[in-house]
Amino acid sequence: MYMLDEYEIDMFSLSDLKQLVNDPMVDINEIIENLVQKKFISRIERGKYVRANFRDEKVIGCFLVPDGTIAYWSALNLHGLTEQFSNTIFIQTTHTKKEKSVFGVRYQFVKVKDAKRIGIETQGVGNHLYRLTDKEKTIVDCFDQPQYSGGYSELIRAFSQTDISQDKLIHYCTAIDNVSVTKRLAFLTELLKKPKMKRFLKYAEGEVNARNILMDPFGEEKGSFNAKWKLRLNITQEDLLDICNKHY
Repeated sequence: MYMLDEYEIDMFSLSDLKQLVNDPMVDINEIIENLVQKKFISRIERGKYVRANFRDEKVIGCFLVPDGTIAYWSALNLHGLTEQFSNTIFIQTTHTKKEKSVFGVRYQFVKVKDAKRIGIETQGVGNHLYRLTDKEKTIVDCFDQPQYSGGYSELIRAFSQTDISQDKLIHYCTAIDNVSVTKRLAFLTELLKKPKMKRFLKYAEGEVNARNILMDPFGEEKGSFNAKWKLRLNITQEDLLDICNKHY
């Protein structure tokens, strides 16, 4: 415990501690098991531990996988883009990992390709740092996988009520390589008359393909067609504007 205090370590892996001690004569495994039994530290999973009173779910979530990053609905909330809060913390990673609960908090891990692991910022202070997708990447990720966004209407409202960097939007849409996302965002950009988005709209025009898609991917096959963006408006323009104008 003295070493943990000296280095102000709240969370560590067995390999981290062995590297820190760097003494083959010291049985780290035995020391750790003794501290767990005495409830000075808690095991969050095999080979990973935290101090018994450490409960920062954001930091723990990112620690559970090597490149863990808070994303999707959880990131929307942390960026203040939604007031709705999920009981699950969504962690984006390039690794495969089953969902799990730690100290009563449920974590869901969403595996993505290496190319999609961009737009990440660091939050927190000192030893309590965690990774979080930035505002624009969070929006793009949620349109890419809306099942993790906390509701399509809430996602549309979040996009409408925040300032967006068009250069970041172009960069992230290119990285995720999902034309449907680009078309939906471009249509909303025009409908909402979002300022300083000309470069993004020009980029989107170059990406449009001939396939018509639904504005709401979870909705019914109905509604008028938008020829420019190849969208079927199963949510009418009036309803979309109504969604965007609601404040909760």
